[in-house]
Amino acid sequence: MLLRDYLTDDLEATHRINAAEVPAVGNQTPEGLAHIAAESVISLVAEVEGTVAGFCHVMAPGADYASKNYLWFSERYRDFVYLDRIAIAPAFQRRGIGASMYATVERLAAQRCPASDSFALEVNLRPRNETSLTFHAALGFVEVGQRETDDGALVTMMVKPLAEPSDIVI
Repeated sequence: MLLRDYLTDDLEATHRINAAEVPAVGNQTPEGLAHIAAESVISLVAEVEGTVAGFCHVMAPGADYASKNYLWFSERYRDFVYLDRIAIAPAFQRRGIGASMYATVERLAAQRCPASDSFALEVNLRPRNETSLTFHAALGFVEVGQRETDDGALVTMMVKPLAEPSDIVI
């Protein structure tokens, strides 16, 4: 597996993966997904044998992004990075790609957003995403609130402290 920065040429593949993973991730148009990528401080793509297997987009405070989940964290945290979305194509799930992306996000956050002290995200409680809840708990994320979305979903707002740059092994 190769983890690399997102390129604009990845939009079609990432949109296809995103669409396949709704409702675990929010539905998004290609234009909306391109905007999210452009606003992100970290955008990664996982390739397996030349095929885009997954992606993630991470934002810092001050992004031009109207997501109510992102805004929830913006109102409560000064220095954070926000994982807007991560999606792995079904054929590549359960192979450690997500865990590798999270470790890379933490390393890159220390470099690109050194003031950030929290890694923030949300996970569905309704509809319940048990796999994601278990995964995030194992990585040290804890619930800091809940929010009902406009479409009737309930999400748990989660954070994990980011390591000090000196604590990160490269």
